[in-house]
Amino acid sequence: MDFEQARFNMVEQQIRPWEVLDPAILDLLFHVKREDFVAEQQRALAFTDVELPLPNGGRMLQPKQEARMVQDLSLQPGDKVLEVGTGSGYVTALLAKLTEHVYSVECHATLLHTATDRLRHAGIGNVTLIEGNGLLGLEKHAPFDAIFVGGSVPVVPETLKQQLAIGGRMIVTVGDEPVMTVRLIHRISENDFSESKLYETVISRLSGSDALEPERFVF
Repeated sequence: MDFEQARFNMVEQQIRPWEVLDPAILDLLFHVKREDFVAEQQRALAFTDVELPLPNGGRMLQPKQEARMVQDLSLQPGDKVLEVGTGSGYVTALLAKLTEHVYSVECHATLLHTATDRLRHAGIGNVTLIEGNGLLGLEKHAPFDAIFVGGSVPVVPETLKQQLAIGGRMIVTVGDEPVMTVRLIHRISENDFSESKLYETVISRLSGSDALEPERFVF
């Protein structure tokens, strides 16, 4: 398989049409090898417009979703980032290439170990991978300039909002099937946040998010 042609097609046919136009993001997609962050039997599928299954039963986001969410965080070279859900490690790599340091939290040990190996193989060292429930954040390393939530949640996690730095941003997918909304949250001051609804989508539920489920009326 011609991986470079497949990568080019992914960028031109999937990612650009999804309003990912930042040259830094597009260039990064050619340099971070997505096929190196999937299982061996999935390498030929690494550039397809689907969510690839992960060993824990979760799913890797579609390439266009990964790229759009990373772009919409407006990352800066000096940023300290929290990633909730390491998954395959691919988004971790993208975040790390754009920022100073990434703390990535994953509740599944097997995924964490695999991602650690993949990131090391890719030569990415400005990451700290931690086993745990990322929805609790990492208070001892807070505040964060940016938070990337790698799966859907029923409501915006208040704990994560409180771990944003002033001026910090969090991107998170909120809601239930069949319609979820990707939201960008800015911390304006100690007690003031703004929230923008970017677009509608459906992605897999983040492990550990059950505790966020609101009470629902039963008729």
